[in-house]
Amino acid sequence: VQLQASGGGSVQPGDSLTLSCSASGFTFGNYDMSWFRQAPGKRRELVAAITRGGTTNYIDSVKGRSTISGDSAKSTVYQQMNSLKSEDTAVYYCNIVLDGKWFWGQGTQVTVSS
Repeated sequence: VQLQASGGGSVQPGDSLTLSCSASGFTFGNYDMSWFRQAPGKRRELVAAITRGGTTNYIDSVKGRSTISGDSAKSTVYQQMNSLKSEDTAVYYCNIVLDGKWFWGQGTQVTVSS
C-alpha cells in the first residue's frame, strides 16, 4: 500500500487549496479513506472521511469549508479546502485502514498565514 499526498503550500487566510492523495497497492473504492492533520504540539486529528459508498463526514471546524471526494479512475482522494484559517495550519495526511492495519501518506504541509 502506498499513499502519496500533495497539494499543500503556504497561503493567506481566506485562500483555497486542494490536497490530493494518490493511492496504490489496493483496490481503490473498496475502502473508506480519510484525511487527518497534525498541528505543531497537537495530536493528529481526523479531518474528513469518505466511505466506499461515498458518504462523507467532517469535523465541525471544517464543515462548510472542506469537501472530500474520490476518483476511482485515478485512484486518488481529494480534499478541497476553502476559506482557510490560521488554525488550519498543519501537516495533512491521507489514511486508509486495511485489515486492521493503518497506512499513512507522507504528509503535506499547509501553512495559513498573513
